[in-house]
Amino acid sequence: MDIQRTVLWVVFSMSLLILWDNWMRYNGKPSLFFPTQVTQQANDKAAPPNTAARGDVPQSKQAAPAAAGSAQMPATTAAPASAGEKVRITTDLMKVDIDSVGGEVRRLELLKHKDSNDTSKNVVLFDASPTRTYLGQTGLIGGAYPNHRTPFAVRAGARDLGSADQLQLVLEAEQGGVKLVKTYTFKRNDYVVHVRHDIQNLGGAPVSPSLYMQLVRDGGKLEGESHFYSTFTGPAVYTDATKFEKIDFEKIEKGKTDHATKADDGWIAMIQHYFVSAFVPPAKGAREMFTKKVDNNLYAVGTIMPVGTIAPGAALSVDTQLYSGPQETERLEKVAPGLDLVKDYGWLTIVAKPIFWLMVQIHKYLGNWGWTIVALTVLIKLLFFPLSAASYRSMAKMKTVTPKMTEIRERHKGDPQKMNQAMMELYKTEKINPLGGCLPIVVQIPVFIALYWVLLASVEMRNAPWLGWIKDLAAPDPFFILPVVMAVSMFVQTKLNPTPPDPVQAKVMLFMPIVFSVMFFFFPSGLVLYWVVNNLLSIAQQWVITKNIEKAKAA
Repeated sequence: MDIQRTVLWVVFSMSLLILWDNWMRYNGKPSLFFPTQVTQQANDKAAPPNTAARGDVPQSKQAAPAAAGSAQMPATTAAPASAGEKVRITTDLMKVDIDSVGGEVRRLELLKHKDSNDTSKNVVLFDASPTRTYLGQTGLIGGAYPNHRTPFAVRAGARDLGSADQLQLVLEAEQGGVKLVKTYTFKRNDYVVHVRHDIQNLGGAPVSPSLYMQLVRDGGKLEGESHFYSTFTGPAVYTDATKFEKIDFEKIEKGKTDHATKADDGWIAMIQHYFVSAFVPPAKGAREMFTKKVDNNLYAVGTIMPVGTIAPGAALSVDTQLYSGPQETERLEKVAPGLDLVKDYGWLTIVAKPIFWLMVQIHKYLGNWGWTIVALTVLIKLLFFPLSAASYRSMAKMKTVTPKMTEIRERHKGDPQKMNQAMMELYKTEKINPLGGCLPIVVQIPVFIALYWVLLASVEMRNAPWLGWIKDLAAPDPFFILPVVMAVSMFVQTKLNPTPPDPVQAKVMLFMPIVFSVMFFFFPSGLVLYWVVNNLLSIAQQWVITKNIEKAKAA
């Protein structure tokens, strides 16, 4: 019983510590656990992003041809705002602005996803506004060839998908004896933009350019992000050899990045909560991956692919994909190997992925993510029913012998050794395992943590209603009804547990529901819904077991 109380005391203490840490971060003070995030936020406030920034032309670290020196444009980290033509493409899922200067993606609005802070607006990923810099760029290096700063001519064509299945935007430019034609293809019900680069050698000598793709973004956090749980915002790199690697903006700032730089496969991405943009080159072919600081509070992640030697008058094409949209597992899996890993479940991915798969299967029948969470909670409770029953039986037996334990403590309070001996004799006589109430709970902790990350990371919960007042399972309960119900349920559970003989511990146990409910006031309602249902089922199970043991004891 002492061990069980120690475990509960540690849980309570850690909860208070986390609550205090989040309160410090909320008020802009240094975090005890996440100092880098506070530092980054401070940098964001001190130096707002330069919205005119266009990013540097990347430089390959591989051996470059003799003409490579001419490929590098002036080392300017910021360029004046573009005076080129802004072409707006509208599909059934997104609205995209592409600049004729460089064929750069300047703005991408998701028409099916509302902004969390202002539901009258849509989510905007790529952006060049006073508060956000987020750009998609491609071009050629290895000579004075067309890049993302080169003016392109825009061919006439449809700009609205309408009833068609796809539309194309074609831009072309000629520089240094090389002609580059960029063809953006947009398809119905698809967040993938297919980008084909047709490269033609118009000169009289062979050329060996390399194609680069890069995502440029400021290091600012998302507006309205919760201070009570942290999600990753920043670049990521994937190769088949090193798998999925996230890179913090602060590491780029300090030049301390450590990720794959050369491979024959892979992709690069820019991640934020629920959404991702990723450039996916052809599946096979040598490439470099890079991250770098472009300007003050402006960073880039990209990849460079040599396209080979192009003879005079010859041409070749390179097909790439730009995915920019929600982190929906089914869509991501179809784009590229490993792209679904941007939906990051942390070190418990091996447990979390099956849980999400099960949720998807349940949702196919129920059609409501709130009821899906309820059904999933019931299934998990059934799965761990034997373990939970063992835990509750142990606690129920403890409750029946609490008066005897109190008497032993009073009798031997001046002799801890005799008190422990008497306690062990009591456990042996009553056939009680003092760890019986803790070990079953410890076994379930990985599943609970994995489910937490599934609910937190799944964009499917975003703007998904449950019933009545819950309009968004990814947002906190607007009327705090679920957190209050959770606090009441935790209080009832505390009353069903054995009362600690120590008055201080007893008071601490009574305050725990209040502490946890305060924390859950700021958590997504989908998470709170899970804990409420789990608590109610636990109360029912614990009550039945306790009553049966009390009846048996009385008999």
